[in-house]
Amino acid sequence: MTCFSRRGATVYLLALFIVCTLYTLYNGSEYLSQPPTPKALEPPPPRPSGFTRWKDLPAHYPVTSMILLPTGSAEPLPRIQNVFEPETALQKLEREERLDAVKKSFIHSWEGYKRHAWLQDEVTPLTGEFKNGFGGWGATLVDSLDTLWIMGLKKDFAMAVRALDRIDFSTSPLFQINIFETTIRYLGGFLSAYDLSEGKYPTLLQKAIEIGDMLYVAFDTPNRMPIMHWDWRHAASGGMQETPRSVLGAEYGSFSLEFTRLSQLSGDPKYYDAIQRIMDIFEAQQNDTKVPGIWPIHLDARSQDFTKDRSFTLGALADSLYEYLPKQHLLLGGRSPHYRQMYQAFIEVAKEKLFYRALNPQNAPLLFSGSGKTFHAPDVMLRTEGAHLTCFVGGMVGLAARAFGSPEDLQTARQLVDGCIWAYESMPTGVMPENFLASACHGDDDCVWSEEKWHQAIRDAHRNRDAVTMSLSDHAQKVINEKNLVPGMTDIIDPRYLLRPEAIESVFIMYRITGDKRLQDKAWTMFQSIERHAKTAIAYASIEDVTAKDVKDVKHSDSMESFWTGETLKYFYLIFSEPDVISLDEFVFNTEAHPLRRP
Repeated sequence: MTCFSRRGATVYLLALFIVCTLYTLYNGSEYLSQPPTPKALEPPPPRPSGFTRWKDLPAHYPVTSMILLPTGSAEPLPRIQNVFEPETALQKLEREERLDAVKKSFIHSWEGYKRHAWLQDEVTPLTGEFKNGFGGWGATLVDSLDTLWIMGLKKDFAMAVRALDRIDFSTSPLFQINIFETTIRYLGGFLSAYDLSEGKYPTLLQKAIEIGDMLYVAFDTPNRMPIMHWDWRHAASGGMQETPRSVLGAEYGSFSLEFTRLSQLSGDPKYYDAIQRIMDIFEAQQNDTKVPGIWPIHLDARSQDFTKDRSFTLGALADSLYEYLPKQHLLLGGRSPHYRQMYQAFIEVAKEKLFYRALNPQNAPLLFSGSGKTFHAPDVMLRTEGAHLTCFVGGMVGLAARAFGSPEDLQTARQLVDGCIWAYESMPTGVMPENFLASACHGDDDCVWSEEKWHQAIRDAHRNRDAVTMSLSDHAQKVINEKNLVPGMTDIIDPRYLLRPEAIESVFIMYRITGDKRLQDKAWTMFQSIERHAKTAIAYASIEDVTAKDVKDVKHSDSMESFWTGETLKYFYLIFSEPDVISLDEFVFNTEAHPLRRP
């Protein structure tokens, strides 16, 4: 046996360190030539006896006449993106430095996922464990496929595609499958990665069809309306299924892009047929709701009555129903006029009933999209909310303004985007809270800042004994101190930041539409704030309270949803990319930020 001296061992280890370092530098972040060993999953429930593949299950309520994809020549669509001027050498240097910083954040997140949660749904960024709440099929892996491709991490992309062979959509450790989340994260993820890689990885389309066939079984009900929280084992056993009584607008309105693209790529019309039946109901009943033109949050799917509920919003529980209308128009090449008509009908009502101008110390023209209820239809009692989820609205309005030739709506879109930027910049952490209330102006002529107006709005939002017994100023100051309010906000309902993408999504879209480079600077400030407060040793974590006034007081939740790598960082990366990278004239994004190619 040969023994190393202490000096010899030191030299050997030093040489090994140098070789490994050089190898890592040469290969960038893609230093793993072999995929990590997956952690053990909780054993899934056994497959029902006799079950083979979803596509082979006989239907209880088969479709006898398919609704086919619209055919004919595509409508000449307007240009979406701005025509960008060549950048200077200094501008390019700054942009690429920012681009590299975002890529490093993604790599840190991705490596944390690979080390601690490979093939699981999510990594826990504080404890280094994993969560499986989205089928247990590797949600972060699938959600991040297109981000890997866009960022040029092709070795990790190929490794992730190879890992898909280990994902079995015929079973799950969960007893119920969320059809909405499965559609946007998994089906959208596969389709986007297939489109971006130009069909070079057939496995991606095969997996899209595999999960599409699974999702399609959830539509096998008496009226072909799908079950959103689906007992997959009952269905796999051949059990009869019943349409749910109550569903959400966002759930039923968020199939169209993914199912349409799957029909376009696979040639099978059944997916488009499935979702067009739902959208036909939305269209037929659009003017019969309590507030004609917009749909309520809750729908009665069993009776196919989408008109009963009295609550309305473009935000949580309804958001992507509205977001998908102009995007579906683009994906179909304008071949169907219905999506344009539905969008144009609802946006006029939203501008009148839900959008409001917010009082702010800068006297900037800021808009937010609130929520409301109707007690005496069609009047709406507005709740002056500002919500991170609702920040997608500015981008949607801007995209539609270009797609439908409505330049007057571009100003509305910009003011909605500026509202969300203001909410970021107003917080001590520089990060927007999940949900808050703002001071609404009583008309444009009454939107000049004053503390008295703000204090009165605080009193109106907090009607209690103190509001009666204390002076206006004293009561307002008490609430301000208790709630950590910033000027212009009257309540912070939920102070968390969940690593959400909606604000940067709209900033990105508005930048690509207008070419305004100031939006890149705003995005960079947003990114730096999130980087400063959300990064952990493992990945990135949700922030519990964005009103914390000191970095050391910032607390985290042990959660990093897959949309952090699948959406948020992707939009930050794209706003600093060259404008032809994922051009809005070539792609549409689903609600999980997966770009789908426009045929």
